[in-house]
Amino acid sequence: MELLDSFVNSINDIIWSYILIFMLLVLGAYFSFATKFVQIRMIGEMFRLLTQGVGSKVGENRVSSFQAFCISTASRVGVGNIAGVAIAIVSGGPGAILWMWIIAMIGSATGFIESTLAQVYKINDGRGGYRGGPAYYIKNALGQRGIAIFFAVLISITFGLIFNSVQANTITLAVQSAFGIERMMMGIGLAILTAIVIFGGVTRIAKVTEWLVPIMASIYILVALYIIVTNLSMLPLVFEEIFSTAFSADAALGGGLGAAMMAGIKRGLFSNEAGMGSVPNAAATADVSHPVQQGLIQALGVFVDTLIVCSSSAFIVLLTVDYNMTNLTGIELVQASLASHIGVFAPSLLAIFVLLFAFSSIIGNYYYGESNIEFLHSSPIWLMIFRIAVVGMVLFGSVAKISLVWDLADLFMGLMAITNLIAIAFLAKYALIALKDYTAQKRKGIKEPVFDADILPSQKGIEVWHDKE
Repeated sequence: MELLDSFVNSINDIIWSYILIFMLLVLGAYFSFATKFVQIRMIGEMFRLLTQGVGSKVGENRVSSFQAFCISTASRVGVGNIAGVAIAIVSGGPGAILWMWIIAMIGSATGFIESTLAQVYKINDGRGGYRGGPAYYIKNALGQRGIAIFFAVLISITFGLIFNSVQANTITLAVQSAFGIERMMMGIGLAILTAIVIFGGVTRIAKVTEWLVPIMASIYILVALYIIVTNLSMLPLVFEEIFSTAFSADAALGGGLGAAMMAGIKRGLFSNEAGMGSVPNAAATADVSHPVQQGLIQALGVFVDTLIVCSSSAFIVLLTVDYNMTNLTGIELVQASLASHIGVFAPSLLAIFVLLFAFSSIIGNYYYGESNIEFLHSSPIWLMIFRIAVVGMVLFGSVAKISLVWDLADLFMGLMAITNLIAIAFLAKYALIALKDYTAQKRKGIKEPVFDADILPSQKGIEVWHDKE
């Protein structure tokens, strides 16, 4: 077992420290220039589309643009936004936060491309709604069925099963520590709650995440704002630390790219999932008039995850006096930082945050698996088996000791990301044509542009848009 663990870790180091970071940075920069920095110049349109989608009504078994955003955010915003940021600060210093912001800015363009493509190549799910994602555009647009199956298997195992067992593990440990509730009892309750949501299909998942995600994120951000306001005098010093250490000699020379740069880039990439191929599965479900609309909304999702939620965790830690003298990291550092700001309520409050963040991730992760299980086999029996397996893994993860499975999940996700990035590099030209069409219609004064698939030079793999009236 130790030999296997060592082998998996060595492969992960190569994939995550060299191959993936290079691919994500290069493609992110290319997509930024190719879209003329769509993530900046169209940010106003992003907010318009997002707010317009709140509470909007769509057809039966269909998902609104806002609900699709909430499904992806549910998966994206997890415990890593709390513990992962603290780890980045400890390993790379305050300067890691600046690199985290930079990678979010670049990654947002990648998020736009992959989610726009998911919309262009989405298919009818047979129940009045839509589904899609990398497996669908790899098979239908690129004609690579074997690679599409490989991707679908990886994401179903990684997000649907492994990640959900880890999230359940984190929840039961936090709740037991804060409230003394037995892990098995909490695990049973969590498994039942998960079953109630996921057996209701994508529309129930959408409805749950539509209210859970805004409440969860808002409470956490408000706590962070309270800490910022009550420590306002320290804020200039914190920003000075962030900017000075990001470009210091140590940061520039230490460990190749530098400790601050490497820690910040990794945290940003792991957290916002831009380019990973997970978010497009949610983006494809949205009922919109133009693929670019969901591309823009999901590009904004990268900012929400990293610039807002991850930054909230960063300021909670960095505004703590002598945070770097505690020898703590991860969730323990955030807990200690919260305790210094709000006192005895910290353990209970953090347990509630972990519960909300991790449970929302379980729901979002499950949907990514569902979409790809349906890609692999249309039989409802296979989907039923998968749902039972997910509930079983939630219960298992609630009480088990998890180590090797987490390393395997990193390996699977790395392979998944490489597969998706190669695919979107080949298909990006179609997303760019769609963006050009969208902006041209907006310039003509059309408030809600409508997509005509005939503008694309190849119709291969396009199904839904030819059926739209």
